[in-house]
Amino acid sequence: MSLSLPNALGANDSEDDAAVFEATWTDPQTGARGYLVLDRLVRGVSSGGLRMRKGCTLDEVRGLARGMTLKEAIHYEDGAHYVPLGGAKGGIDFDSADPEADAVLFRYLEAMKPLIEQRWTMGEDLGVRQETVDKCIAQLGLNSSVDAAYRLLEDKDAATERMRTAFGTDVDGVKLDELVGGYGVAEAALAAMAERGLEPDGASVFVQGFGSMGGATARYLHRAGVRVVGIADVHGVVANPAGLDVERLLLTRTPSGAVDRQQLRAEDTELAGDQWLAVPADVLVPAATSYCINADNQSQVGSALVVEAANMPVLPDAEAEMTARGIVVVPDFVANSATNAWWWWVLFGDIDGTATQSFDKISRRMRELSAEMFALSRERGVSARAAAYELATQRLEKLTSQYPS
Repeated sequence: MSLSLPNALGANDSEDDAAVFEATWTDPQTGARGYLVLDRLVRGVSSGGLRMRKGCTLDEVRGLARGMTLKEAIHYEDGAHYVPLGGAKGGIDFDSADPEADAVLFRYLEAMKPLIEQRWTMGEDLGVRQETVDKCIAQLGLNSSVDAAYRLLEDKDAATERMRTAFGTDVDGVKLDELVGGYGVAEAALAAMAERGLEPDGASVFVQGFGSMGGATARYLHRAGVRVVGIADVHGVVANPAGLDVERLLLTRTPSGAVDRQQLRAEDTELAGDQWLAVPADVLVPAATSYCINADNQSQVGSALVVEAANMPVLPDAEAEMTARGIVVVPDFVANSATNAWWWWVLFGDIDGTATQSFDKISRRMRELSAEMFALSRERGVSARAAAYELATQRLEKLTSQYPS
């Protein structure tokens, strides 16, 4: 099985690398283009979110869909209720802040309705809010955006109750579903720090992005003893080499994930947004946008570890240069995979949806995956991404042989 890595721009032309289904859609009213890529099907179903941003391309969606295939497959466990699905992704080339965005989103979902019913389990991603998706889905006469997965359940009522528990749980002022992804990133970062001999109470981290992924990552690294020395949001950078008051900033952030500058202390400083790579830190967590570390700025990265909380934040040529300098990059399809896996662990019944079982399961799996990845990396003398890719593709082959679509 020849699969290209998901952070590569462009598609591999080999026949077995191609996605099983691709669609390009044109909005009849605005002319906006939309894309859907079902990279792989397992048990006839694929999983992945929908993003909306100006400039979104088919190649971008292909890469994201491939990342979802690997993100699903790497969590395959013998005997678990959750049998990973295939990977998919949707994307719309349109400004999510435009007044017409919700209408464009509705028309896109209307066009994709048959696939949402049968093949594509989907939800929010960059520029798309789940509450808007849910509203559109209801107007289209569907039960949920994951109807395709519900076809695989034995006890739908029990699954619904577990999901109600999971999405109704608050943990210290933040909803559980907004924390699980970042908690997984934090656990992946702590595992990587241990691999590099970095003690949490003597280490520092910079987090680019303070939404659900970046905010939760900052919270749980801070709680583990790591100094959060900087945070970047849409308005710029806030920094403090002694450490920011993460909990205060988290609980007062705006709905869009911006730091309330009124909550900063006198010793905190503000920098321009283009200075996000200038703040010294042992660990860098890009948690905002794709392709943000490239050939032009990779030389500014001075951290020993880069842990990908966003999808595809590091381009391949940049990663090659950083790897040559001894920087370890923990790939997105490992580091940020907890959100997706948590959904399915709850839905299929591996956990009950409570915070205790959720955090326990995420911690255990992220530590196990990290240990396997780093062990194979050492054994093969390859990067963490290459090792994780090998683990995921091995599991995908097992999955597709046992559960042919």
